[in-house]
Amino acid sequence: MDWFKLSLQLNKFPIKRALKALEKIQGIPEEDYAEFLRRRRNAIIDYHIQHNSFYREFFHWDGFDNWEKVPIMKKADLQHPLKERLSSTYNIKKAYIGKTSGSSGHPFIFAKDRFAHALSWAGFQDRYSWYGIDLNKSLQARFYGIPLDFYGNIQERLKDRISLRRRFNIFDLSEEKMQAFLDRFKKSDFNYLNGYTSAIVLFARFLKDRNIVLKELCPSLNICIVTSEKLFERDKKLIEEAIGVPVINEYGASEVGLIAFENSENQWIVNSEDLYIEILDEKNNVLPYGEEGRVVITSLYNKAHPMIRYDIGDIGCLSKDSSLKKPILEKLTGRTNDIARLPDGKVVPGLTFYYVTKTIIEDNGNIKEFVIIQTKIDAFKIEYVSKEELSEDQKNKILEAVGTYVGKNLNIHFERKNILKRSQSGKLKQFTSRLTDS
Repeated sequence: MDWFKLSLQLNKFPIKRALKALEKIQGIPEEDYAEFLRRRRNAIIDYHIQHNSFYREFFHWDGFDNWEKVPIMKKADLQHPLKERLSSTYNIKKAYIGKTSGSSGHPFIFAKDRFAHALSWAGFQDRYSWYGIDLNKSLQARFYGIPLDFYGNIQERLKDRISLRRRFNIFDLSEEKMQAFLDRFKKSDFNYLNGYTSAIVLFARFLKDRNIVLKELCPSLNICIVTSEKLFERDKKLIEEAIGVPVINEYGASEVGLIAFENSENQWIVNSEDLYIEILDEKNNVLPYGEEGRVVITSLYNKAHPMIRYDIGDIGCLSKDSSLKKPILEKLTGRTNDIARLPDGKVVPGLTFYYVTKTIIEDNGNIKEFVIIQTKIDAFKIEYVSKEELSEDQKNKILEAVGTYVGKNLNIHFERKNILKRSQSGKLKQFTSRLTDS
C-alpha cells in the first residue's frame, strides 16, 4: 500500500498530477530553462494581480517590464489576517493552511493551493529517492516537537502513523528519554532519521558516550536527514560516527517547501522546479553567482497566496558552478536577524560566538548543549547543559577567544541549566539578541 500517496489523495492533494508535472519540468533542457522560468514568474504575478487584492495593493501595480522591479516581500508584510491575503479564487477550505515557526521573530499563517502543496511533496519524494528512501514504504524516525494540546497532539500522531513516521519528542532530551529512544531503535526497522539538527546531535553524543553505533543495533538504517538548524562539520562527523550512516543536509521552510537538498557529491542542489531563488544585496540588487546576500524566493505555482520575491530571512550564496536549471547553494551562513552589535559599532554574525565557544567546549565531553544570548550592547549570556559546572580555566579560555575573535571588554555571564528552552516547534535558536532595533 502506498500510504504516503494515499494520505495526500485523501486530503485532496493531487499528488499523481504533481508527480507528472515534476517529471515534465525536469525534462526541460537547460537551454530552454530561462524561458520556462520567465513564463512561470510572469504567470504567477499575473494571477495574483488579477485575483489577489492584497498583492495588487502591495505591488502598487501599474504594469512592469523588468522582474527586478517586482517588490520584495518581508515576513512583516505578511502579518495580516490570512483572509485579507488569500486570492479571491480560494478560501480556507480549498487550500492548505500552515503556520511558520516564528524563529525569525515574525510568525504568520500562510496558504498554499492544493496542487502547489502536492508539488512540494513530489519534490521531497524525488530528493529522498536519491538515497533509496520511498516515502510510501520507508519508516522514518522523526526527531521533532509535537503540539502539546490534546487535539493537536492526536492529529499529529495520526498523520505520523499514516505517513510512516514515528515521533521522537524532542521537548524532553534527558538521558532517560534518550535511553528510551535507543530502545525503540532496537525494536523497530527504521530506514532513516529526520529531524532538527540540535536534537540529533545530542542523541549522537549520548550514543558516543556509550560507544554505541546505532546502525549496529538497527541495521535497516540508511541515512540521517537534518533540517531547520545549521549543521557544523564537527557535528556531521559526530552523527555519522555515532549513527553509522551518511548525514544529509536539507534546507526548507514550511511556507515554500523544499529549498535545497544535499546530493551524494556534498552539493546543496536548489529546488528550481517549483521555486525561483535569488541572492540580493542590501539595495535589492541581484548578486552574481559566488557572492553572498539575502535569500529571496518565489513560489512559482502557489495561486492561493503570493510568495513572490519573498525574503525568507536567511543569508546565503549560490556557487559559481550554478546554472538556472541546477543552482547550487554553496553556503548558508545564518539568518539576517542573527547579528550581534557591539559598543564600538562593530556588527558580527551571532554564529561567530557559537564557533568560538563550540571549539573550546567540544574539547571537553562535559557540555551537552548551549546557546548564546545578547542581553546588552556589551553583555552576553552563555546558557549551557552539562554534567558539571564549567571550570574557571574553561571559562577563561572562552573569554580569551571571544576577545580575540569578537571584541574586547565584553561582559560574558555563564549560566548552567538543566534544559534549554526550545521554540514551540522544537527548534533550538543558537544565538539570540535581546537588543531592540533602536
